[in-house]
Amino acid sequence: MFEVIAIIAVILAIAIAVILGLAATKPATICVVRAIDIKAPAERIFPLISDFHKWLSWSPYEQKDPAMKRSYDGDASGKGAIYAWDGDRNVGSGRMEILEAAAPSKIVIKLDFFTPFEGHNTAEFTMLPQGDGTHVTWVMHGPANFMSRLIQVFINLDNMIGRDFEAGLARLKTLTEK
Repeated sequence: MFEVIAIIAVILAIAIAVILGLAATKPATICVVRAIDIKAPAERIFPLISDFHKWLSWSPYEQKDPAMKRSYDGDASGKGAIYAWDGDRNVGSGRMEILEAAAPSKIVIKLDFFTPFEGHNTAEFTMLPQGDGTHVTWVMHGPANFMSRLIQVFINLDNMIGRDFEAGLARLKTLTEK
């Protein structure tokens, strides 16, 4: 009986070591990028991103927990605007602050997650004129702490977050091409 327990303990220890080793090989930074072409001028798209109150109409995260608690602080929109949320396990809690708003081409946001896992990232939206429309890019980048790297052993964060970005960009397209 003791031998069976010892074998199970060794196998478990090896499995944990392998998982921790795989986590250590994951990149120390995370970067998710998605883009879309929208047949609308950047001047029509920019206000929907630079005003957190308008995120209700297009952000995929707003749909994940309609009962989420939201608060706004700082400026109404643009640089200095602040949005905080506290929701269920699908959205967790966090805070965003617009650090840069160069109308109509770029918005930079400090993005802090508190739960379910702490993370500190930067989100950037760029809007580049392209023909009769605008090429919109949504990027999130930042350091990947060890917990994030451990999660990446089991979950492809680029795919998971990227799907949300794609949904949000598609909603922006629908709203602004009307």
